[in-house]
Amino acid sequence: MGCREKVRVPITKPFVSLIGMGTGRTVITWNSRASDLDASGHQVGTLNSASVAIEADYFCASHITFENSAPPAPPGAVGQQAVALRLAGDKTMLYRCRVLGTQDTLFDNMGRHYFYNCDIQGSIDFIFGNARSLFQGCTLHAVATTYGAIAASQRSSAADDSGFSFVGCKLTGSGMLYLGRAWGRYARVVYSYCDLSGIVVPQGWSDWGDQSRTKTVLFGEYSCKGPGASTRQRVPWSRTLTYEAQPFLGKSFINGEEWLKL
Repeated sequence: MGCREKVRVPITKPFVSLIGMGTGRTVITWNSRASDLDASGHQVGTLNSASVAIEADYFCASHITFENSAPPAPPGAVGQQAVALRLAGDKTMLYRCRVLGTQDTLFDNMGRHYFYNCDIQGSIDFIFGNARSLFQGCTLHAVATTYGAIAASQRSSAADDSGFSFVGCKLTGSGMLYLGRAWGRYARVVYSYCDLSGIVVPQGWSDWGDQSRTKTVLFGEYSCKGPGASTRQRVPWSRTLTYEAQPFLGKSFINGEEWLKL
């Protein structure tokens, strides 16, 4: 598969694999924003702004770029969410793929997902949703002009086994970024062995403007490095993890021993 296609792609059947010829050669791109109108005159919304939507289990992609090429959204703009890739199936793997956009780039909607050696670009909440996902060896590239955030976990219940774990990832780019924001009351985001550039805001994390969420979120860091890894000025309700990080460090976080065959 070697081409550059400007199309919207929904995938609803399980056991589909997309194998590209390289992220510079195989690009699937579209430019919808949440405020755009559909054929009936209604706004498409964030969900349907996705250039590619995966709504089936056992999806695999490698060496492909998924892109939403809508103009960058300024902070606070309404209706400018522009999703490049939405994942709503279980047991999904992306290997050496790029996911490019600005606001709400990767809608990690639901299911268990594994991202290995991927590049994910954005500015505001550019990884968001209620999936349980492991990002291993990925590059998180910020294109924020002022402030932004990497991850917005939607986890809304202590019984919900979702959240984002970043292991051995590297943060690059521009702006001043929160590591995560508490979209859900029980948001869960952990960074382990990551290389964090100086674009991380010193406080590190945001409660989404609701102080009650500080009592229920799990925002943690474990053995990270780089100028943005200092925890001295972090918000007091975030955690510097020790042994508690173990469940987040490997494929067991997503039950990968049951379905990942690498």
